[in-house]
Amino acid sequence: MYPTVADVLALPVLRQGHPRVVAGSAGLDRRVRWAHAAEVADIAHLLRGGELVLTTGVALPDDAAALSRYVTDLAEVGVSGVVIELVRHWNDQLPRALVSAAEECGLPLVTLSRETRYVAVTEAVNGMIVDAQVAELRAAERVHETFTSLTVAGAEPSAVLAEVARLTEQPVVLETLEHEVLAYDTAGTDPGELLTGWPARSRVVQVGERTGYHAAAGWLTTVVGARGHDWGRLVLVCAEPPPRRYRVVAERAASALAVHRLVTRDSDTLERQAHRAVLVELLNSPAPSAEILARASALAVPLTGRRLVGLALRPRITATTRPSLSTPPLLRELAETTALAARRAKVSALVSTDETAVRALLALSLDANVDAVLHRLATDIHDARLAAPAVLGVGTTVTGPADAQRTLVEAAHVAAAALDDAVHRPLHHLKDVRLRGLLHLLADDERVRAFAARELGPLLERDAASGSRLVSALRHYCAHGGNKSAAAVAAHTSRTAYYQQLARIEQVLGVRLEDPESMLSLYVALLAHDLSAATRPSEETPPGRGAQ
Repeated sequence: MYPTVADVLALPVLRQGHPRVVAGSAGLDRRVRWAHAAEVADIAHLLRGGELVLTTGVALPDDAAALSRYVTDLAEVGVSGVVIELVRHWNDQLPRALVSAAEECGLPLVTLSRETRYVAVTEAVNGMIVDAQVAELRAAERVHETFTSLTVAGAEPSAVLAEVARLTEQPVVLETLEHEVLAYDTAGTDPGELLTGWPARSRVVQVGERTGYHAAAGWLTTVVGARGHDWGRLVLVCAEPPPRRYRVVAERAASALAVHRLVTRDSDTLERQAHRAVLVELLNSPAPSAEILARASALAVPLTGRRLVGLALRPRITATTRPSLSTPPLLRELAETTALAARRAKVSALVSTDETAVRALLALSLDANVDAVLHRLATDIHDARLAAPAVLGVGTTVTGPADAQRTLVEAAHVAAAALDDAVHRPLHHLKDVRLRGLLHLLADDERVRAFAARELGPLLERDAASGSRLVSALRHYCAHGGNKSAAAVAAHTSRTAYYQQLARIEQVLGVRLEDPESMLSLYVALLAHDLSAATRPSEETPPGRGAQ
């Protein structure tokens, strides 16, 4: 907002006086708050700092000690510089004591070799300052209008940060109070350079006020959230001390982010959204980029030099689950419970939700006991008072980011397959889901679907046409390994009636159920059919339960 001493010296009204910097040239970038003409030797105690003092020198002493004291006093109150006209008191040059004192204090000392109208100088300089202040106020008003519009429109944090970067042309980062990066905009700079080592760098930057500039780090920071309920910090990366306009932008952006969090309190948190973005990239890219690795590290989840374990959690929705609870709230509750369990176990983890499950990627040290960590996490999650019990699927332990996709995909398939497992385990691995797990891995294969339709098609058509329950009877028969008596009891049907159903199944399908290969083929077809039905949008079957 304020011009520098160099800016002032470039004004035509001063250029006419042939200005020459005789001392303190290193301070020409000092800001000039006001131009003040003063023909008094002891003027220092009347000043506030930031003034450019204009004098003819007629009231200044010739005594070396007094001249040194004059300069020292001005430097102590923080004046921006001193301009002395070489016409009335000194003609050719200033006293050596005056110049030496100014150089020692780093105070810009400028001489004018021609008579200059100081009233014109003060008008020009102070007019420049007032114009800059007016421009700053107008800019602040535009900033206010911009962020008010974003707030009213419910703009996402990414849109708010993009506007901050556009208005300041500086990188900006939104982090938690634990220094994990939630969102950022690089303003065209290298994201790896911005995010690498972020948590460690951020912890040492403390400014002691809600909005402040940390000169050593080159960060302008402002706290996000209402007083007493702060949850994050907005960081504007600017190497030079920021103008007041940047502070206004940062504070208005922080307000917009705080309002967004209040309005969207029933949706995923910013932390979950940030984790989801990284997990989606890992799932879609077999070779994670350096930016993805930097983003994960900025979330305090380093992926290199770690043992990575994929985890998938799905709520087991049963008849006893409260009907008022839909899947999204259940998943959000499960995600926060998982994240809390990871923090308690002091495990770095990316945790997010998708349409049907909670995904997590654990980043463990190379010497960690994976089984012990997983057992503790599972115990914490199952002990939590969740609205619906959870099924936990675990992928293979891998040793690098390039294999993160594999362990995440495996965990998702295991959890989906384990929903129909009659045995409730704290954790489910690939070895636990066996054939059901294989079919989940092949769920999108049209050949598997065609096989199920070919094996069961006539039976499904018969049930649909006559209202019979032959498919259900076959399911009980296969589930009990061909034991007709046990299957009849499970079906709540008399033996006679059940045996008649089995005979009708053999007649419709043209097979002998006692043939091991026939029973195996039909059982595989039933599992594949149930899997297809569970993932079909039009199905009314509750998630995780096959038709009975």
